[in-house]
Amino acid sequence: MLRRKVKKKPMAEINVVPYIDVMLVLLIVFMVTAPLLMQGVKVELPAAPSAPLDDKQEEPLIVSVDAKGQYFINLGKDQKQAKPLKEISDTVAKILRQKPGTQVLVWGDTAVDYGVVVAMMTALQGAGAPSVGLVTEPPEL
Repeated sequence: MLRRKVKKKPMAEINVVPYIDVMLVLLIVFMVTAPLLMQGVKVELPAAPSAPLDDKQEEPLIVSVDAKGQYFINLGKDQKQAKPLKEISDTVAKILRQKPGTQVLVWGDTAVDYGVVVAMMTALQGAGAPSVGLVTEPPEL
């Protein structure tokens, strides 16, 4: 009994199963780390019905006011370090000179005095921000 050797043709298909496994692992990693990317000072945002901003590629510049009336900016290593309003407005002016289309957003704590937020918004507009957005939480139903 002679057996004939059957030649197998090489397969021209790509095995995509390992790529799918890697993609699912990356998806889980990004889902876990995405909430950690939003850093800054913890403030109690007011609730107000408003439309969300358009998604843009570049990250907005966020300036915060906590309940004590201290100012913070989401740049550099010392984001949780309170800074004077003059220093923040100078920093915003430098950034807007380099990237004129950068959005400037304000996180104001609900317990802070209204005048403190208005003073900050005025300083930001004086630094060259064409419009300053206020960040709020959606109201609970």
